[in-house]
Amino acid sequence: MDLFAFFHAVLHSMWLLPALVLMIAVDGPVPMLPSETLLMSAAASAFGERSVAAVIGLFVAALAGSVLGDLAVFGLGRSSNRILPRAADGDSGVASWVRANIFRRPVVALVGARFVPGGRLVSTAAAGRLGLPLRRFLLGSLVSSAVWAVYMLVVGLALGPMTGGNPLLCILAGGVMAVLTAGAFAIGTRIRSAVHRRRAAVVSTRGRTAEPVLASR
Repeated sequence: MDLFAFFHAVLHSMWLLPALVLMIAVDGPVPMLPSETLLMSAAASAFGERSVAAVIGLFVAALAGSVLGDLAVFGLGRSSNRILPRAADGDSGVASWVRANIFRRPVVALVGARFVPGGRLVSTAAAGRLGLPLRRFLLGSLVSSAVWAVYMLVVGLALGPMTGGNPLLCILAGGVMAVLTAGAFAIGTRIRSAVHRRRAAVVSTRGRTAEPVLASR
């Protein structure tokens, strides 16, 4: 079987949607699976073939897998102090921002963290560890999962005309977009952290310069 036939079989298999649900769910506590690559590739193929049913199926699978994975991490964060302590209690900018907003604006916190590399694990683990009520967490998970699923499908829509439904090109384009997306968010996170550090340094410097003036009075 050549590569074209293999990837065509993968993207049109009856097991594609169940596999996506499982991969996206497992990707919550173990964010190392190529679930986004497969989802974007399948979306590009579906849009390239103009299959509305396939697009709807991909959205439902992405939503279901995402919520299931979020609930798994939430449960681990709530029930164990050993499994996910670094994710929930880390000193990164994302972890600090999530902890500051998870009770006041849980939906915003979960949606915002979802688009930062590693943010899904951090936000869902922190929600469980800090004791966010399940009902509020579930609402935030549904919204963030839906937004993420739509984003993945939009990327697939953009790739569809470029690949023309060619399964090999869909897989390659999905992989490239996954790398570019992760890289862009990582760069954005670093820039934001650098800006926050610079602002903190400026505030600290102003505070030190103001102390002698107050003392002289």
